[in-house]
Amino acid sequence: MASRIELGGGAWVDYLPAWIASPEADRLLLALRDELAWEQREIVMFGRRVLQPRLIAWAGAFGYRYSGQTLEPRPPAPALAALLARVVDHTQAPFNHVLANRYRDGADSIGLHADDEPELGLDPVVATLSFGTTRTFVLKPRRGRLGSSRSLDIEHGSLLVMGGTCQRHYVHGVPRQSGIRGERISLTFRHLLRAP
Repeated sequence: MASRIELGGGAWVDYLPAWIASPEADRLLLALRDELAWEQREIVMFGRRVLQPRLIAWAGAFGYRYSGQTLEPRPPAPALAALLARVVDHTQAPFNHVLANRYRDGADSIGLHADDEPELGLDPVVATLSFGTTRTFVLKPRRGRLGSSRSLDIEHGSLLVMGGTCQRHYVHGVPRQSGIRGERISLTFRHLLRAP
């Protein structure tokens, strides 16, 4: 059952735990791990080039640019193509790009950011499908007046959809969590209006 969280300022998040249940979610985790071409890339942070603290893979008709790098167009692997179709059908959003993040353990993370690149347009809908170990997902307002920070424990097989003004008014991320040994793969679905 979907749970809508109104964040304030027109921003919202829908969270659907176990949107894909086990054992199907278990099979998909293994398929994504095996089918995708995982890389660890350098990004620019505070003017320095550093390795991302996670592995990435992607697919999409357009290239996607973020943090000083461009991901070239790439066709989706079979499991990813099927999941893209399912998420588009559920959300009715015309997603055409998927960025996969592979968190090998609790030391891997992604810092606070917004999916607000110009090629996404104003107020994009962004969906994230998660497989593997439960990790904490953090949302923080860019300005204190809009609302308070939130955190959600994102479970295996769950779907999170961010919409409204979420990318304009909030940042989100997955912090490091010491003690977590299992891996998590998240698929982030976006609609790119054009190449970067």
